[in-house]
Amino acid sequence: MKQYVPRQLSFQVDNVLLVVCVSLLLIGFVMVTSASLHLGTKITGSMSHYPIRQLIHIGLGLFFAGLTLTVPMQRWEQINSTLFIASLALLLIVLVPGLGVKVNGSVRWLSIAGLRIQVSEVTKACAVIYMAGYITRHYKNIQQSAFGVFKPLLLFMVASVLLLMEPDFGSAVVILIIAMGTLFLAGARLGQFAILLSLVTAAAAFLVYFSPYRLVRVTSFIDPWADPLNKGFQLVQALISFGRGEWLGVGLGSGVQKLFYLPEAHTDFLFSVIAEELGLLGVVTVISLFSVLIWRAFFIAGLAEQAGQKFSAYIAYGLGIWFGFQTFVNIGVNMGILPTKGLTLPLMSYGGGSMIVMCVAMALLFRVYAEAVEVIASIPKGKRQWHSG
Repeated sequence: MKQYVPRQLSFQVDNVLLVVCVSLLLIGFVMVTSASLHLGTKITGSMSHYPIRQLIHIGLGLFFAGLTLTVPMQRWEQINSTLFIASLALLLIVLVPGLGVKVNGSVRWLSIAGLRIQVSEVTKACAVIYMAGYITRHYKNIQQSAFGVFKPLLLFMVASVLLLMEPDFGSAVVILIIAMGTLFLAGARLGQFAILLSLVTAAAAFLVYFSPYRLVRVTSFIDPWADPLNKGFQLVQALISFGRGEWLGVGLGSGVQKLFYLPEAHTDFLFSVIAEELGLLGVVTVISLFSVLIWRAFFIAGLAEQAGQKFSAYIAYGLGIWFGFQTFVNIGVNMGILPTKGLTLPLMSYGGGSMIVMCVAMALLFRVYAEAVEVIASIPKGKRQWHSG
């Protein structure tokens, strides 16, 4: 299809996606506030410590999102490989003694101007951009050659090894899922994809079996009540939160599990606080919002494909896969259907680096939509193959 490129982008906003993003940010901020007031009082003497910091995180996220919106997708395509190599360099830097910040036994953060940046989050975003660029360059090769499928995974294997050294098993799995998911959507042969999936699954099982702390997480997940005060403590407390919430919750701010019973209540287990205080209604609302976000990402990807913008389409596909998988894992961990993993709830959990990267990722999605709609609108109606309406 001939591509009609407008002279100047008149930025159009996906209103559905905008409502979803704002809703998730607002609900997340309210629930982080509720989950952290007591913690701020204990640690800093100020109950507003975490809410104020989270508000700053959101502000910074929106600022960088605004900058991202000004960058054409063509520019991201030009620097996609450079960005991924730079993210690998950051993964190396964070492992250098004295440079990486150690929290809860893991070295995953760099401290920049007083803000902790979780390098793995940056790597996920760069992985999406790199895979979109690779697929755009080698589209036919991916569909016809096994080497075309396995070649980009060499860099992802390097990234995974560096992430496992932190250790950050969850993020290593996420970037591999991003790579495999986008390759599958690009038309990788089913047989090759099945082999690839089997190899990744086998490697993950190997790492779990031969790593004592990971094995403990899996075994305690199977039967958390066998040791509810030690190995199964996190999951038991999360399940109690869901049980207490019932249909409509105990009321905003009235939850008790967050009061030093539920570990990481304002970060990894924020969804359990939502379940306790807002009940099934809050749980269904949040899941519905994320479902719409993921659907919208794939819808926008379809728009970009119809506009002949392959790179932009696979950016949107990759973002949809990333947010979908990470949300599924976080909620699954909170509900006891997956072993405990340190993955945040996108756009909602407390954290500066995570919030900034997530906002930038959403800005990329808005940019893809704006450029795709502009191109489609510039095509004469008689020559349009598809139109969003």
